[in-house]
Amino acid sequence: MMRSPSSVAIVCRRRSGELVVREQPMTAVSRGPRTWPFVRGVATLVESLRLGSQALRWSADLYEQDLEAEEAAAAKGPASKRAPQSGSGKASGASLTSLALSMAAIAAQDVEPAPAAGSPAPGGDAAGAKKRGGGMGVLPIAFAVLLFVAAPQAGAELVNKLLGLGLEVTSPGFQAITGVAKLAIVVTYLLLIRQIPEVRRVFQFHGAEHKAISTYEAREALEVENARRKTAMHPRCGTTFLVMVALVSILVFSVAGASLGALLPKPPGGRIVESIGFFLMKLPFLPLIAAVTFEIQRLFARYCTTGPLRVLLWPGFLVQKITTAEPDDAQLEVALASLRATLWREESVTAPAQPDRVFADYSKLLADPGYAGAHG
Repeated sequence: MMRSPSSVAIVCRRRSGELVVREQPMTAVSRGPRTWPFVRGVATLVESLRLGSQALRWSADLYEQDLEAEEAAAAKGPASKRAPQSGSGKASGASLTSLALSMAAIAAQDVEPAPAAGSPAPGGDAAGAKKRGGGMGVLPIAFAVLLFVAAPQAGAELVNKLLGLGLEVTSPGFQAITGVAKLAIVVTYLLLIRQIPEVRRVFQFHGAEHKAISTYEAREALEVENARRKTAMHPRCGTTFLVMVALVSILVFSVAGASLGALLPKPPGGRIVESIGFFLMKLPFLPLIAAVTFEIQRLFARYCTTGPLRVLLWPGFLVQKITTAEPDDAQLEVALASLRATLWREESVTAPAQPDRVFADYSKLLADPGYAGAHG
């Protein structure tokens, strides 16, 4: 999936090798509350998750259609060649994979649309996914809060107790330990889900999208040969956003904790009640942290991509080595096709939305007059 201020395009490769292109215009917002600093961060993040959810659901529908077609074809063959089905085990495994894919999509989701063709500093990525579940539903979001908010606080509490530090839950020291625990949990979780074949394929598409965008940034022709040479790292990546969220949360929760400790008495019920209360107090601050992180990442992506300040991007790049994998040429074709479709729509904003288009292969897509001429 690729998006720009005025367009979004999704390209899926069917098991037959065909490329299916779905694109649509979007309303570009140039002024108003959604463009205000800090407000735009939350609005863009919500929109990214919504579009990513739609892309995942659509790709899942196509995948299911291909599976059903294969199963129907296999059913016509000899019974001895049919694979045995395991109902409960299969459903359980699919659910776990679906949850892992949704979490992988969060890490691979772009936090800012690429600018229109001809604009400076383009950047973007999204999750290209093949999965059997829905998109970013309530369960993945709840799981993310549990994994990246509740679990780090519990881990910090354990470290505090084992080392006998005697830190208050609201103290800056405790929040620093929580931040380190959050980074450790994020990295460990990403390393674990990377071992799932479907998730690794998502990460390959993630790398392909970065390479396609880097080709566009370099003002080179959107061809596989050029994209293959590009790096899979990108400063606007959603993975970098997650890393920066962990760091920003240390500062925000330290200030919030100190203010809370100064203004309110300790709640009755001891340490457990205090920890639960502070966890619940954190939840309303999550949009603020996302907004602050969005603005910081914009600055880093604009001013820290070259020179000594590039060192500020290294933590995000190191974790991106987990959430990106070297794509093959077929995956690069999908990413480049999506970018070409987005650029075509960006240049043709007045054209009505088209139905899904199917191309036998990438060469047929390049033969299309509109997509062939979309080079940015």
